[in-house]
Amino acid sequence: MKTHEILFQTLSQADDYVNGEQLAKELGVSRTSIWKAIQRLEKEGVVIESLKKKGYRLISGDILLPEVIASNTHLNVSLNEHCSSTQLDAKLGMEANHEGNTLYLANSQSAGKGRFGRSYYCPDQGGIYMSLHLKPQLPPAGLPPYTLMVAAAICKAIKNLTLIDVSIKWVNDIYYREKKIGGILTEAITSIETGLVTDVIIGVGFNMAISTFPEELKTKAGSLFEGPCPITRNSLICEIWKEFFQMDVDELVYLYKERSLVLGRTVTFEQNQQTYQGLAKDISDTGQLLVQLDKKKEIWLNSGEISLTKW
Repeated sequence: MKTHEILFQTLSQADDYVNGEQLAKELGVSRTSIWKAIQRLEKEGVVIESLKKKGYRLISGDILLPEVIASNTHLNVSLNEHCSSTQLDAKLGMEANHEGNTLYLANSQSAGKGRFGRSYYCPDQGGIYMSLHLKPQLPPAGLPPYTLMVAAAICKAIKNLTLIDVSIKWVNDIYYREKKIGGILTEAITSIETGLVTDVIIGVGFNMAISTFPEELKTKAGSLFEGPCPITRNSLICEIWKEFFQMDVDELVYLYKERSLVLGRTVTFEQNQQTYQGLAKDISDTGQLLVQLDKKKEIWLNSGEISLTKW
């Protein structure tokens, strides 16, 4: 690990100020190296308080630690410091024949996209932006419901670490206090020769500790924390993928339904340029939404966007 990464870990685990001379001695580097590491952390948005004769203390912010995440998840982890999109990073890795089970991370994205190509707000601090590349080699019908599984794993991980309950808006959005705090974008590639799904890329954008949003997003977007954050992005990332890989698929699907915002509520959606309204009754194990229309007719929605009539 680099000096600034080790320094961050040391400060994040300390209860009080840590003396600069003591830090240099423990890390086996010069005081100048400590000063440069502090500058590096501050440049990445970490707030550190410095007091003469007392040393340094971490106030807020964190950095992503690929080695820590890799050792806790057994994934190959890649961090791009100048990322346009982690989905694009994953696709480039796929084209370069990189291994599967690779997690692509970024502190921010200059061209983050959600479903339907929509822009995704990605500030320099407080967000989680990651894409997991898997190589399932399965027929489309045998593919696990990855979007549902990741959404449920996010809910479970947050509950484990913070005791906070968040909800899922069908099909791929994470909500907290009636605002969107996260989204999932799953893309798959199928081989023409074999008919098998060779590659799946699961992208996650999550607002963990973002205090301000652009004016046009203030009423729609939120964050898990808006002030001091009691957990790091590293711990939440590790917990999400631990739950994703360790929990049984049926358990994750059950949790997805349990945390659903839409079941039992009236939803509105468009199909063939017509607007429909009905009661959301069920979600299938593959992620389809069953809606009962006004005329008692039932329809399964495979994808698309729905609106809630009432929260």
